[in-house]
Amino acid sequence: MAAVMIQGTGSDVGKSVLVAGLCRALANRGLGVRPFKPQNMSNNAAVTEDGGEIGRAQATQALAARVPPGVDMNPVLLKPQGDRTSQLVVRGQVRGLLAAARWREGREGLLPEVLASYRRLAADSDIVVIEGAGSPAEINLRAGDIANMGFARAAGVPVLLVGDIDRGGVIASLVGTRAVIDPADAAMIRGFLVNKFRGDPTLFADGYQAIAERTGWRGYGVVPWLAEALRLPSEDAVVLQRARAPVGERVVIACPITRHIANFDDLDPLRLEPGVELAMVPPGRPIPRDAVLIVLPGSKATIADLAFLREQGWDIDILAHHRAGRPVLGLCGGYQMLGHSVADPLGLEGPPGTAPGLGLLAVDTVLGGDKRLAQVTGTALGAAFAGYEIHLGRTEGPDTARPLTRLGDGRAEGAVSADGLVSGSYVHGLLGLAAQRAAWLARLGVAGTGPDHHADVDAALDAIAATLERHVDLDALVDLARTAKPG
Repeated sequence: MAAVMIQGTGSDVGKSVLVAGLCRALANRGLGVRPFKPQNMSNNAAVTEDGGEIGRAQATQALAARVPPGVDMNPVLLKPQGDRTSQLVVRGQVRGLLAAARWREGREGLLPEVLASYRRLAADSDIVVIEGAGSPAEINLRAGDIANMGFARAAGVPVLLVGDIDRGGVIASLVGTRAVIDPADAAMIRGFLVNKFRGDPTLFADGYQAIAERTGWRGYGVVPWLAEALRLPSEDAVVLQRARAPVGERVVIACPITRHIANFDDLDPLRLEPGVELAMVPPGRPIPRDAVLIVLPGSKATIADLAFLREQGWDIDILAHHRAGRPVLGLCGGYQMLGHSVADPLGLEGPPGTAPGLGLLAVDTVLGGDKRLAQVTGTALGAAFAGYEIHLGRTEGPDTARPLTRLGDGRAEGAVSADGLVSGSYVHGLLGLAAQRAAWLARLGVAGTGPDHHADVDAALDAIAATLERHVDLDALVDLARTAKPG
């Protein structure tokens, strides 16, 4: 058994990208690699071949390891759908809703299932690369922990702690973590990595040495800023707040950032197009009037996000956009919002009730039944696509007689309005293939010239792996992983 766990001094220090890069680098060395994250919290999920859902980052890490994604790679997934409520997914299937207080009390009971998933992966691989969540320095959350040190100690897995030098205070964050955590937890940490360094790493030699002296941990490398990470699918909503400057003459495609936005990585492929500026519109700002297309993304709480959309005045912007003869596309929850109504009689996504939609599609949605989880292929606008469905409920109405997509099994899916301007679909990843994206852009008078999204992500993973080969002591990391004990 060989395994190493990558934990961080805080959120957004780059753990997901480092795990993905390490998976690719080790796979390139001929090792059978599996990624693993005991517990994740994200509304960006992916569907596995075995019909479950896991965090988007773990699906990307599986791609990096060149293996199919499976539910054991992320056995516990929390999908927030309210300020204090999350949907609990265990080994790919929904187990119910949890209030924050109940989660803190009950998570330890999931540890046996987490360990069982880990052992299955370890038995099927040469090495498991594990991603922690948040930070082990959150000692107020330590009791019952299954995401960081609680898992590491139960599984007997050595830990590398990652600090983010770009945000500042990396010495204090690494040394401070050593100071505040339990000594038995600190003993699991065998080394550290400094991530996101800009410039000449020799300039940090004294700081690097200071961390080693004050913690007793070995340094495994200083990782430079990985620009290629921006090409990987988005998981954490923090990326939505990072504005990108417009470059050259581009058409604007706009996407409003709703409170419970989900699977917003559906929009990532548009960033590959030199003729497109993707405008992710934050709360408090209007949807740009020059947008040639508005995309309404997925949502973990459709009725609540409809209310939020109206609070922001975005409904007015969308209706004006449509009156001007410009198209609108809704994906999953966004598709539901475009209809006449959304009903949640069982309170699956919030308080039971029904809300009026935007009325741009002659369809109605009722939430209920089993969640549909399936990888799908098909055609839309005369071009192929490959994606997945992950949704609750049924959407029916006259506009479904004009389906947007035709799935590979022959099933008609989605809807198009009578005027042809408004489209909706439950297919996530619809825009990933270059030919499908080009078909949409052709309707906007733009030539699509970008690559398939999958191919671009794969190339980015190779570039990240090559950088880690140069800047991380991977031989020592593999030796460390071999010290893991049967958990």
